[in-house]
Amino acid sequence: MAATLPVSDSRLWTAAEFLDWLEPGVKADLIDGDKHMHSPVHIKHARLLNFLQILLSLHVETRKLGEVHREMVAVRLSARTVFLPDLAYFTNEQVARLQPNFAPFAPTFVVEVLSPGNPERDLIEKFPKYEEHGVREYWILDPHDLHHRFFRREDELLIEYAQRGEQIIAQSVPGFWVKRSWLNPEKLPEVSRCLREITAKL
Repeated sequence: MAATLPVSDSRLWTAAEFLDWLEPGVKADLIDGDKHMHSPVHIKHARLLNFLQILLSLHVETRKLGEVHREMVAVRLSARTVFLPDLAYFTNEQVARLQPNFAPFAPTFVVEVLSPGNPERDLIEKFPKYEEHGVREYWILDPHDLHHRFFRREDELLIEYAQRGEQIIAQSVPGFWVKRSWLNPEKLPEVSRCLREITAKL
C-alpha cells in the first residue's frame, strides 16, 4: 500500500519515499527531491507515443534485443531523482537487473514527448539527469510543432544529431531507424509498413 501523502510537499522527498508512495496508474517524476505530477496528455502526444512504442517494441521483440516500457516503469537515477520516461528501452543485460517495481539505473534509450504546458521539463530539467546517469540516446519529440530533437552519447555528453535529413538512425538500438515524416501524429503511417521497411534494410 502506498505511503500517505504528507500535509505539505515543501520538503524534499527521497527516491525510496517516492517509490513507496507511487501507485499503478499514478504518473509523476521526482526531480532533486521535488515531486511533479504529470498532466493529462494531448491526443497528438498519445498518438505519436503509441505509434513509436508499437514500432520499437516489435523491432526489439523480433530481434530479441531486450524490453521496451512505457511510463508505467519508474527509473531511479539517484537518491532523490526518479523518472517515469514516456518510452524506455532496456537491453537484455539491463532486463536481468530490473527490480520488481522499478529500474535502479538509467535505460539505454529514452523517448520523451513534449507537453505544450511544460516543455522545459524534458529539455532542461530531465536532460542533464539522463546525461549524467548514462543514457546512451535521448529523443525529444514535439507532437505540435514537429521540432523533434535527437541526442546520442559521445564520451560523457549527449550531443544532438540528425538535425537535418529524413532518416534518423538509432545508435543504441541495433538496426532501428525511423523516417522524420513518420513522426507526424496527424499523418502517422501504418506500423506494419514501417516495420517492413526497417526489416528490409537489416
